[in-house]
Amino acid sequence: MKSIAIATISFFISCSLFAQNITGHWNGILKVQGMQVRVAFNITKTDSGYKSTMDSPDQKVMGIPVESTGFTNDVLKLSIPKALIEYLGAVKDDNTIIGHLKQAGQSMPLNLSHNELEKEKVLRPQEPVKPYPYYTEEVTFQNKKANITLAGTLSLPKQEGNFPVVVLITGSGPNNRDEEVAGHKPFLVLSDFLTKNGFAVLRFDKRGIAQSKGNYNTATTVDFASDAEAAVNYLLTRKEINKTKIGLMGHSEGGVISPIVAVQNKNVSFIVLLAGTGIPGGQILLLQQELLGRAMGVSETDLQKEKAINTGAYSIITKATDNQKLKTDLNAYYTQAYKNNPIPDSSKSMSIPDMVKFQVNNLTTPWLEYFIKYNPAPTLQKVKCPVLAIGGDKDLQVPATINLEAINTALAKGGNKNVTIKQLPKLNHLFQECNTGSSTEYAQIEQTFSPTALVVILNWLNAQVK
Repeated sequence: MKSIAIATISFFISCSLFAQNITGHWNGILKVQGMQVRVAFNITKTDSGYKSTMDSPDQKVMGIPVESTGFTNDVLKLSIPKALIEYLGAVKDDNTIIGHLKQAGQSMPLNLSHNELEKEKVLRPQEPVKPYPYYTEEVTFQNKKANITLAGTLSLPKQEGNFPVVVLITGSGPNNRDEEVAGHKPFLVLSDFLTKNGFAVLRFDKRGIAQSKGNYNTATTVDFASDAEAAVNYLLTRKEINKTKIGLMGHSEGGVISPIVAVQNKNVSFIVLLAGTGIPGGQILLLQQELLGRAMGVSETDLQKEKAINTGAYSIITKATDNQKLKTDLNAYYTQAYKNNPIPDSSKSMSIPDMVKFQVNNLTTPWLEYFIKYNPAPTLQKVKCPVLAIGGDKDLQVPATINLEAINTALAKGGNKNVTIKQLPKLNHLFQECNTGSSTEYAQIEQTFSPTALVVILNWLNAQVK
């Protein structure tokens, strides 16, 4: 339903090309909202034509089946309907394909080569450079409930000593211990800053990501909370850690997880919520879609159409108790919704039935179904330890005003009087100083984490551990 301007795909195909060989491993780099994302296609010849798979190395996903692979008149066409992906490219020579990749109606240039391609270097002045002026240790610890091993980095101001500690908990998505996003490593910067200022820091890869074991695809927020609690239990075994000064600092979804763990584990003595949510997940998504869409120039008419459709879908999900029936209900709902509100031709990249199937499969994943249903307020009411909640006033993903107010209200209702709420000006969802708050800015901004926000966090932490 998004009205997104699509660049016209045009190719000049030289008559001199003849019988080009397209088999092999093809590499490309997508530039998406300022980010650089590596993509690769593996094409092989068959008796009836060609077959191929797609790799996304930066997401650690390899061998994605390509449903159809066509090569006619030196034009390569690849299609992955389940992911709303289509690639169209003109073969210029044995080592060059010039083309575009379209996903969910958005078209992006993507040229392919057999050569290994390097991302353009970007300036990230806040990222620390080894050797660090403190001690770091690669660690593993067990989540005994889930029977998985998690991997991370423990930073200590000195190798010997006894220190207060902060566990960093990443936001949604397949994040590693540095919470890498848009070419930034905010948790590396946070860890470096806090360790230099006297705090031990444990940051770890999400289950199933990087060095951590487990299945990311079947996990929900509750599972990730279990992993965070395992991190707390691990720290209790370390002689360098002050067992009475163990804190959690969660960003975005991590700000939902931190209260869950604090309620379950009395060894948590304070929590910091960075762009944490205070309202139900379905409401968060509706606000996010509207604000980000408006920042991208989507028309108000299309924004309201999308909001109406998604509101109905989320209502169905919230009431659902059976996953299979939910899929059936959503299929019928979206089929009718798209019949009543035709998708603009400019946004089409697949048939309506395929679009419906994509929406249903996406919304019924374990994580998203749980997130849409989950209301953080009842858990926040049970949190008794000190809480710092901060948000940026230009955050378009977790709007600060409504969420900070909801967090404050829930904590107050539960009787928690040790609460600090701060809305920081000119900061986006990643706590970067920004102009609009749009996600398209994230990668373009050199700053990884606002020094102002870092000082707010440190001053509050120092007050808790003195």
